Amino acid sequence: MSQEQPRKPEDQKEAVKYGDVFPGGELADKVVAPKDAAIMQAAENAVLGETIKGGAAATLQAAARQNEKAGVVGPDDMNANIVTGDEGGVSVKEADLPGRRIITESIAGQAVGQYSQRAPLAAPNTIQAGGPGGQITIGEALEATAMTAGQKPVEWSDAAAIQAAEVRATGRTNIVPGGVAAAAQSAATLNARATKDEEKTKLADILADATSKLPADKPATRRDAEGVTGAEMRNDPFLTTHPTGVAASVAAAARLNQTNSNEMPK
Repeated sequence: MSQEQPRKPEDQKEAVKYGDVFPGGELADKVVAPKDAAIMQAAENAVLGETIKGGAAATLQAAARQNEKAGVVGPDDMNANIVTGDEGGVSVKEADLPGRRIITESIAGQAVGQYSQRAPLAAPNTIQAGGPGGQITIGEALEATAMTAGQKPVEWSDAAAIQAAEVRATGRTNIVPGGVAAAAQSAATLNARATKDEEKTKLADILADATSKLPADKPATRRDAEGVTGAEMRNDPFLTTHPTGVAASVAAAARLNQTNSNEMPK
């Protein structure tokens, strides 16, 4: 077998493909291979000096491990045509904006991850933590979930709630490539196939640095909480929400923000 192409057994029903972990695109039918993940990790380390938690490399590593366990690929397999240059290779690019650094990851010309990191301005003492007036943002509420329900395996209801939160935080109707919603959907897909809890991705793995993965953020409101709660309930088999999960955290943030607003001098 060539070491540059993933194995192609007759039955690949259990194979995790790019379309399972990244939204759409021409890569969707490609099986994730171990060397793909290694090359993306090397690119992240070269540009950023570290591997991004919940980033493209981490996502590919989790998928490749599952494929290797299933016997779908070998440890030296890779999609050479898409990760080493024939169709664009992998890339990690940075763009500096006032107060923020935007990181975009691509494979074969397709964006698979975009993250936003805070960067110091000329006068850092003027930067306020959190939302306007010290209010709790949706991103911060998601990060709180990593502490209150961090060890909970990601399920479809969690992924739906996280997607609803991301949409309301960013104002976008589409999922941000490589954002928290995309990572949560990938995790829910992989977890549904995993047989042991210790192999499953937990909420803390997805939400620990949620604010850095949102290109925009806003203070949580009651309407935001209602939207996130509805999404979580609709995708839960028992039509309930987790008591300390995503919807609960956004609702708590909205209540605190409302209380703080009422207490502010008119």
